[in-house]
Amino acid sequence: MKILSRISELKFSKLWRLAWIGLKNPLLVWPTHSATIKTMKICDRLFGDSHHADNRANAFRHAFWNILIAKSVIRILRSEEKAISWAEKITSLHEELMPNYPLEKEMDLHNNEVGRIYFPEIQTSTEEEIISFLKKEMKKAVRIKTVEESEDFKGILVFIKE
Repeated sequence: MKILSRISELKFSKLWRLAWIGLKNPLLVWPTHSATIKTMKICDRLFGDSHHADNRANAFRHAFWNILIAKSVIRILRSEEKAISWAEKITSLHEELMPNYPLEKEMDLHNNEVGRIYFPEIQTSTEEEIISFLKKEMKKAVRIKTVEESEDFKGILVFIKE
């Protein structure tokens, strides 16, 4: 499985940071892991391998991942704000631990945030409704060429490559 192989590549200090967050929040580990697996399976089904490139499908995946994480932990945290905060903590940590080039990292962080922005309005929607919503948003995604450009598109999915 790709997730486990990525974790096994981490240096000890990064692995420890990941473990520490899990130890501090043990009830959130399983729902977060499940949301991550579900995100990957659904994106594989919808897009094949293309969601691993810096394209619209990848933008969809990052937004969807944040929505599913927040949706999966809100019952435990009993707060929309806390669920969104947890999704931000986990997905931002992922971007820090699995380094990318600056533009790719900005794209991922931006689309993570877009998912969290959408979450309050679609949190009670079914997965199929969320997918449909994000597919529409994906069509409106904007191509960026610099890190700074992403700031102009708050609340809009962004991508790098067609």
